[in-house]
Amino acid sequence: MVVVAEGMETSRGVRAAVDHHSGVLLAFLPSPSSNGIQIGPVLLHAYGLCYVVAIVAAVLISSRRWAAKGGDPALPQEVAIWGVPAGLIGGRLYFLATSWNEVPDHWWGPLAIWKGGLGIWGGIAGGVLGGLIVLRRRKVDIPLFLDCAAPALLVAQAIGRIGNWFNQELFGGPTTLPWGLEIDPQHRPAGYAHDATFHPTFLYELIWNLALAAFLVILGRRRYIRPPGIFALYVAGYSLARVGEELLRTDPSKHVLGMRLNFWVALVLCIGGLVWFWRIQRAGRGERADQSAGRTAAPDSAARSSTAIARAWPSASSRPRGGGAPVPRTAAPTRSSSSR
Repeated sequence: MVVVAEGMETSRGVRAAVDHHSGVLLAFLPSPSSNGIQIGPVLLHAYGLCYVVAIVAAVLISSRRWAAKGGDPALPQEVAIWGVPAGLIGGRLYFLATSWNEVPDHWWGPLAIWKGGLGIWGGIAGGVLGGLIVLRRRKVDIPLFLDCAAPALLVAQAIGRIGNWFNQELFGGPTTLPWGLEIDPQHRPAGYAHDATFHPTFLYELIWNLALAAFLVILGRRRYIRPPGIFALYVAGYSLARVGEELLRTDPSKHVLGMRLNFWVALVLCIGGLVWFWRIQRAGRGERADQSAGRTAAPDSAARSSTAIARAWPSASSRPRGGGAPVPRTAAPTRSSSSR
């Protein structure tokens, strides 16, 4: 048995602890000692700072991708002015509707977003609806804009998950894996007081989001994806990750049919996103087939027109002498009873 004091620093910079059940030395990821930065009398909450950085990153990435498609690079900034507040409101309303028992017991509890509590599904829905107001007014190609914004949203969500690390929230069940996350006793769920390290599910999601964003960018460059196919894959791909994440998480949640509510929401959205993508691309194949048929029919029509003109127009030998204008051929007159 290795005797090491809990919290000892290892030579690699990660922390270590002793498993109280087996006495085995465990390496783990530490949690921040504070969830903010104190500047004089003002406390800057890390959760809020992460969201600010996430918003800036999303706007910059969207602007670059939209400009590459020939759009106005300032449009994503205008969309963010409407989309961000709408996303915050939607995210908070979803959290209040599904996790009211986690709201601080104060008059300002429903507004305390600095303590966490933004439902991602409500945030995405609210942000998209708010952004659509701007896009409809500007009369731009909405499906194409959604495709440009999809990877940017994933990067923003990845950055936002760092705020969960500072708040010591949204982690999974106990684990002895080397990347297990140390959680302070006051943040551990009921029934897990003697477990020190947990699955860092927010870290899993962070990595998945960045990988999915890179995949969508590469896919859009190498293959033609009919808009908003990239956005549909974003919905499906992110929801797929949340299905797995919900199976690991242990924080309080409403349950339906024995599973966490967000598990069912993620499952429905994953299937819905895949069906949406299939329908978009199927419609696109039909349009391309019609266009191809139109291009094939055009030369045939021109050839038929040329043949008809050639038949109606006399040859050089049939033109009158003296430079007179040629007379088109006409059918030979048929005798009627009056011409006999």
